[in-house]
Amino acid sequence: MADYYCPNYAPIFGALGCTFAIAFTSFGAAYGTAKAGVGLSKMGVLRPDLVMKAIVPIVMAGIIGIYGLVVSVLISDGLKQRMALYTGFIQLGAGLSVGLSGLAAGFAIGVVGDAGVRATAQQPKLFVGMILILIFAEVLGLYGLIVGLILNTKASGGDVGCS
Repeated sequence: MADYYCPNYAPIFGALGCTFAIAFTSFGAAYGTAKAGVGLSKMGVLRPDLVMKAIVPIVMAGIIGIYGLVVSVLISDGLKQRMALYTGFIQLGAGLSVGLSGLAAGFAIGVVGDAGVRATAQQPKLFVGMILILIFAEVLGLYGLIVGLILNTKASGGDVGCS
């Protein structure tokens, strides 16, 4: 009966969760960095004095990648050659939750960062509003991180032991 719950292919789901966590959050972070960087470059031509102030969206996009790295390392720590199918599925869910939410957050940060820094160059009073919207976008990635961490703690709690 243990072979039914502990098939040889179970670790692939954990490995996929690990891969999805880092890959999708990296895609989101890269898009957010690139999109906000283009806006920063265009804004810097008009107002070079605001460049350091307007680098905030780029930093926030990079943090999204760290979320994926954390969950990916934690999932990889729980990978074993022989493991329950339940554990593999939970690890896959943890990776997908942080990965896809990080991808969405990176897209949101990129779009808001691009438009926000350009608008701030023309009207500096918009800076606080841009920061608030960026915080709401960043929190989307944080929600996925929290769910991924909770799921990962449940990965080793299955009823079936594989030997």
